[in-house]
Amino acid sequence: MKDGWRRWFHVLLLIGWMLLGAGFRFARLSAKPPWTDEFSTLVFSLGQSYSIVPIDQIISLETLLLPLHFNAQAGIGAIAQGLLVDNVHPPLYFMLAHEWMRWFLPDGAIASIWLARSLPALLGVASIPAIYGLSWLAFRSKLVAQLSAGMMTLSPYALFLAQEARHYTLSILWVIAALAFLVIAVQRIEQQRPIAYWQAILWIVVNALAIATHYLFLITIAASAFVLLQLLMVQARKGRQILLQPHWQRIYFVAIGTATVCLAWLPIWLRIPDSNLTQWIQDDGNLGILALLNPIFQSIATWIAMFALLPVESSALPVVLISGALMIAYFVWAVPLLKRGLQQHPNQAAVRLLVGFLAGAIALFFLITYAGSDLTRGARYNFVYFPAVIVLLGASLAVWWQFPEKIRFRRFQPRPAVLLVAIVGLLSALTVVSNLGYRKYYRPDLLIPLMARSNLPILVATTHNTSIQVGEIMGVGWQLPEEMHSQVQFLFAHADGSEGQTLVEAIAQLPRPFDLWLINFHTPTPPDPQRLRLDDKPSEPINGYRYQQYHCS
Repeated sequence: MKDGWRRWFHVLLLIGWMLLGAGFRFARLSAKPPWTDEFSTLVFSLGQSYSIVPIDQIISLETLLLPLHFNAQAGIGAIAQGLLVDNVHPPLYFMLAHEWMRWFLPDGAIASIWLARSLPALLGVASIPAIYGLSWLAFRSKLVAQLSAGMMTLSPYALFLAQEARHYTLSILWVIAALAFLVIAVQRIEQQRPIAYWQAILWIVVNALAIATHYLFLITIAASAFVLLQLLMVQARKGRQILLQPHWQRIYFVAIGTATVCLAWLPIWLRIPDSNLTQWIQDDGNLGILALLNPIFQSIATWIAMFALLPVESSALPVVLISGALMIAYFVWAVPLLKRGLQQHPNQAAVRLLVGFLAGAIALFFLITYAGSDLTRGARYNFVYFPAVIVLLGASLAVWWQFPEKIRFRRFQPRPAVLLVAIVGLLSALTVVSNLGYRKYYRPDLLIPLMARSNLPILVATTHNTSIQVGEIMGVGWQLPEEMHSQVQFLFAHADGSEGQTLVEAIAQLPRPFDLWLINFHTPTPPDPQRLRLDDKPSEPINGYRYQQYHCS
């Protein structure tokens, strides 16, 4: 009876984690303004293209938002083709999102940001039982599994990704699955038993689907290969005949299958470095000290925010300063204890496996960054090893709870500290939901009130280089209140050096008076200063939008 209750207790506790995780992931899901990457997800998932937005001519709000209407006639094949031609992301998630929207949107209906974000939110909830399974598989401990599930539930990083209309929560599920196969493989190799053929085939399938979801999953594959290669070298010292044993032959089979999948994508990967869509992470040629230190600080900030984040992005400076001080104190206290927990864990084989994987993935991250593509600029890219961090946190906390005598540190009581970690996690989740941490990169919601002060017609002009700029201005159009829909028009001036002349010609078409808003426009001054007067009020700093307001009378 006691054992039966214990089993039900773990089932009910896991369900509780999932319900709490769902509550956080769906809380205020549509409250934050969508940004340009989310618009990219919407456009391609809806079966549309940015190419239907005219360039170098004045357009209405209705025309600007045409790509945000659901095209039920577009098949998943057309979506895949559109992405492979016009984007740098693989198509699997967008195809799934298209089918997801088909269940709820009639043909021609405008997109729902809540609907678009609900799929990643559901996948984020699914990551909670998935991380439970991975943790149990690695450590054979329900305590480790429950604590890992709790950390995934409250992780501000996981919550941030789950509330974005992007493909990262699906990618996290693939990483969890790949790590599960890696754990099984290492355990079987150490027992000199081969993994089953169905496991080997399924491992290859997971790798293939993961690559078709996000190309950076290659780092997960490479880090897994690093762990297996280390084990291979250790066993090779005992005799070369070991390398031909059946348990290693199955690993070679997985490696060959995965390599074949990668070769199929090679022609597409060769085009990515030349894409304007990836220029933001490319090295700008700056070899100063900041260029060397920024990736380190950016990575540390991401690692910290994987399990704790207070309102450091609040608009109130005292709140920012207090939150920053508390976070520093918290990590000075927690990191040594988390390290000791891992050192004292009875299953050191599992700890070494996950630490080895984590070290390999982070090393590759920095290698790619210092080679010219700064992956640390995008916190979301750390999904490639994030599940391993959560499992290691769960394993460390399990030692705190189960063996408190091993963690004594300056009269520190480990069990109450586990509750403190949970409280900090709860506050962190509330921080993200309240938009006081992991805030959106673009804030059109702050720009619209400034535009709404005008009673005149408005022309919003921007320089067009890629679909990124369309997404930036879509954010503005999406936030416009209904009473301003007919008041605002838009102009995308192609970035070929003639955008100033394009603006002059557009201005000449409009009846006066009107207000001109140059938003992220490359021409620093208006082309006709005699007829345009710069607004007297100084520009306010707004994330993602550099603007100038002119009055044309």
